[in-house]
Amino acid sequence: MIEKSMKALEFNKILEMLSEYAISERAKQKLLELRPYLSERDVKAKIKDTTEGRKILDHIGSPPLAVMKDIEMLLELAEKGAMLIPEQLTQIGLFINACKRMKGFLKRAESLGVDIAGYGGSIHELSELSSEIDSTIRNNAIEDSASKELKDIRRKMEQIRTEMKTKLEATLRSKKEWFMEGYVATRNGHFVLPVKKEYKHMVSGSVLDISSSGSTYFIEPTAVAKLKEELSIQEITESNEERRILYVLSALVGENAFQVRLNKEAMETLDVIFAKAKLSLDMKAIPAIINTDRYIKLDNGRHPLIKPSECIPLNFELGNGTSGIVITGPNTGGKTVALKTVGLLQLMAQSGLHVPCEEAKLCMNNLVLCDIGDGQSITENLSTFSSHITNIINILTYADRESLILLDELGSGTDPAEGMGIAIAILEELMHKGCLFVATTHYPEVKEYANKTEGLVNAKMAFDRESLKPLYRLEIGEAGESCALYIAKRLGLPKHMLERAYQEAYCNDNEKTHKSIDRNFIENVMDEPGDIAAPPIVISHIEKHQEPKPVGIRSQRFHIGDSVVVYPQKKIGIVFRSADEKGEVGVQIQKKKEFVNHKRLQLKVAASEMYPEDYDFSIVFDSVANRKARHKMDKGYQPDLEITYEREQLK
Repeated sequence: MIEKSMKALEFNKILEMLSEYAISERAKQKLLELRPYLSERDVKAKIKDTTEGRKILDHIGSPPLAVMKDIEMLLELAEKGAMLIPEQLTQIGLFINACKRMKGFLKRAESLGVDIAGYGGSIHELSELSSEIDSTIRNNAIEDSASKELKDIRRKMEQIRTEMKTKLEATLRSKKEWFMEGYVATRNGHFVLPVKKEYKHMVSGSVLDISSSGSTYFIEPTAVAKLKEELSIQEITESNEERRILYVLSALVGENAFQVRLNKEAMETLDVIFAKAKLSLDMKAIPAIINTDRYIKLDNGRHPLIKPSECIPLNFELGNGTSGIVITGPNTGGKTVALKTVGLLQLMAQSGLHVPCEEAKLCMNNLVLCDIGDGQSITENLSTFSSHITNIINILTYADRESLILLDELGSGTDPAEGMGIAIAILEELMHKGCLFVATTHYPEVKEYANKTEGLVNAKMAFDRESLKPLYRLEIGEAGESCALYIAKRLGLPKHMLERAYQEAYCNDNEKTHKSIDRNFIENVMDEPGDIAAPPIVISHIEKHQEPKPVGIRSQRFHIGDSVVVYPQKKIGIVFRSADEKGEVGVQIQKKKEFVNHKRLQLKVAASEMYPEDYDFSIVFDSVANRKARHKMDKGYQPDLEITYEREQLK
């Protein structure tokens, strides 16, 4: 379940990117196997390493790291007494020289006051071994100067070759008509003369080759055969001396194997640290502040797998009394990206990586579990809904108060009524477990549940109603809408169809029979608030005695005198007027009357619990003039009398 969640959040892609910055194969493998640390001390220590590595990159530059391929295998061979060939000794020499350069690099880094510069003290210079290899091996071959004996042997060999060549060239010059060419050739390591076929019996020696046409015989003259035998003896002597030299060097490597391994471990550790630092540099990332207070806050966080030029920054906050956030909004509005961003940055920080944010405060989690994507499986015979429920059951099994849970399209893939019920049940269970969680949904009932449940907060993905495009910007504190009716209107869906759709979506059975239901909604469906100044609300004598306009059942839960919490400011107010046809409720906040969409309200204390049944609320809400006017209306018809409230936007 844990690995499945990390894959769904695409943490594996981050690790693949990270491993590309490493030089050595072992460091690459370690980075691919990187997982979130569960100890706060470990997380902070690893983040500190990344921060210091980034500081070194910024001020000094890239470190002289080494590939280190096959170093461990070569050390094991040397320890067992095997002879390393020149190419292998060259590898050892290059690695030791890289360690020397790294030691000097870290010495310069000490001026930055970074603790990882201390790794330089654990790197052994191995000057003797390095000097022996450098003076003995060059261009993957043993130098003549490797020993006095080898130098003498090779000098003798060169003299023999010169003597052989001189004799052959003299023969060529004296009997030019015998030969096809005027130069000495070689065949299988032997000096030969290119003799014409008709003169092959004129040259005493061994035929080593014949041309494809048969016209030329390559003959090694008897005069140089003895010299060749002598050269062969010297070659054997040379080989023995070379083997002796290589065995000595290999033994020296074996003697220093322990120190070489320590260097290798230090270089691999530094390779890992600087790979993290390079990723931080390329992402323009920062170190997150880690806490154990179950608090998450991201300022302008970016999804690391989306190009910065295309990524809309995410501002997010969870904790401090809020256990969960329910995100709503139109399809393709960025809900899933927001969900993944929160989870992915949390995994990155807890793995010791920097995160692409302007500021990040992230908490310790024992698990980051998610249900994202439809997960439909033909082989396992799982529908979308079955897959969601299977994942969520597993998540609920593992989750506790130290976990972060991310659920996408909660309750989707089945009957809407039952899906809504299951979604609310899941949220209640997560609240009971005390974990932090974020869920996305389209169900209005889930928004309402979040609105009235302490510890839950609604959020929405912003939508540009002019261009009909999502803005991919998360706004916490207010529930979003699918914007389907608005989009349908903008695209030309007839008004009578919009009315019918609205009735089916938002009205109860009794309201659906009302022919003129909320025509104002259809005329001005989802118009941007604030474009036209809202007129005063007028309650005339006639209106007082008319049948009230139908109001959606969800907005009817607020009654005059109820104490409510107004989001996102979380201010306390008292309802002075029940919801109008647009679902706006009159709320008095600190003696100021305002009209607030019912979706932004949460019931704190019902009026029935605070006031007597026949309590006159005009004492609380009305001005003296309005109270006098109301009393006159109660006595009889007053044609010119009206009660006026000024409508104000809640900011």
